[in-house]
Amino acid sequence: MSVEFIGMIQQQKVSETHLARGPAIDIDYLRDFAQAHEKAGFDRILVPYQSTSPDAMLTVAYAAGVTQRIHFMLAHRPGFVAPTLAARQLATLDQLSGGRLAVHFISGGSDVEQRRDGDFLSHDERYARTDEYLQILRRVWTESEPFDHEGRYYRFEKAFSEVQPRQAPYVPIYFGGASAPAIEVAGKHADVYALWGESKEQVREQVTRVRAEAAKHGRNVRFSVSFRPILAATEKAAWERAEHILAETRRLRALQGLGEATPQQSEGARRLLAAAGDGVRADDRLWTGVAKEIGGRSNSTALVGTPAQVAQTLAEYHALGVTTFLIRGFDPLEDALDYGRELIPATRELTSQIAHAA
Repeated sequence: MSVEFIGMIQQQKVSETHLARGPAIDIDYLRDFAQAHEKAGFDRILVPYQSTSPDAMLTVAYAAGVTQRIHFMLAHRPGFVAPTLAARQLATLDQLSGGRLAVHFISGGSDVEQRRDGDFLSHDERYARTDEYLQILRRVWTESEPFDHEGRYYRFEKAFSEVQPRQAPYVPIYFGGASAPAIEVAGKHADVYALWGESKEQVREQVTRVRAEAAKHGRNVRFSVSFRPILAATEKAAWERAEHILAETRRLRALQGLGEATPQQSEGARRLLAAAGDGVRADDRLWTGVAKEIGGRSNSTALVGTPAQVAQTLAEYHALGVTTFLIRGFDPLEDALDYGRELIPATRELTSQIAHAA
C-alpha cells in the first residue's frame, strides 16, 4: 500500500523550541501553515486537541476553507459531547470539507488533562466509554431508521441524523493507545492504529498485537507511526542540529521555571521513553533526547540524518506494515516545507521501488 504522510498544524507558532507568543489564534500563521502542508505534498493535516487550546473542529473547518486538496485529521476526545451530536457535527464537517475529514479518537492518557474538562473517569473506564461511543457514532452514520440505545455510559431514544458523512460508510477512524483496554478498542473500531515514534522492534510487536485483536472481529487495520525528523545535508550536521534542539528545549524550560519533567501518565509514553533504554538513541536514527527531557509527552521522538537516510528508515518501518507517517518538526512551518523538498518524495519513491520489486 502507498505511503500516507500526515502533518500537524496549530493556531500559532509553538513547539519545544519556540515559546507561544501573542494571541492564541494567529489567523495568518494558521492559513500559511495549512497551505504549506498542501504545497509540500502531505496527504493530511492533524489538528490536535488539548484541554486549554482553541477548538480543533472549528480550526479544521477554517483550514479546509483555505486549502483545496489536502485532507484533515481531527483529534477528538469522547466524553465531552454526546455521541449523537458528535456524529452530526462530524458528518456535517465531512460534507462541508468535500469528504476530506478523518477523526483521531483519543480516550485520554492524562487524568490532569481530562479533569480540566470535567472528566473524572479512570483510565480503563475512559476506554470502555470510547468503545460505546464509537459503536454509537458508527450506527448514527449508517442507520437509515431511528434507533434506541441503553448502555453503560449513554442512553437515548430514536437517535437519527439527517446528515451522513460524504465518505462511505463513514469518516476514517484513527485510534491510539498502547494499554490492553486500548488494544481491544482498536481491534473493534480502528481503521488506522496510531503509535508514537518507537523502535522498529517495538513497532513490530505492537503491529502483531493489534492485528491479532482485529482478526477476532474479522477486521484489517492499517498502522501509523509519528516522528519528528531532524534533517541536514550531512549526518554530522543533523546530529549537531539535534543537540541544538535539545539545548534550546532545556533553555526554554528553565526560562519558564519548569523543573525535571515527570513521565506522562500513559502506556504509550512509557513505551516511548523505553525505546532507547537508558540512552537516547535506538536503532540507527531514532533519538529520544527531547522525549526524555519532556517526560514522553506528545510525539517527541526524532529520526536524525540526511533526507535520504531518514527516507530509508521510514521505508524500513513501511516494510513492517506501517503505511502512514505523521511527521512534524521543531520549526513547525519551515520544517513542513523542508520535508516536501526531499524527504516525502524520496520516501514515496523508495517504498514504491521496494513494492514493485517484491
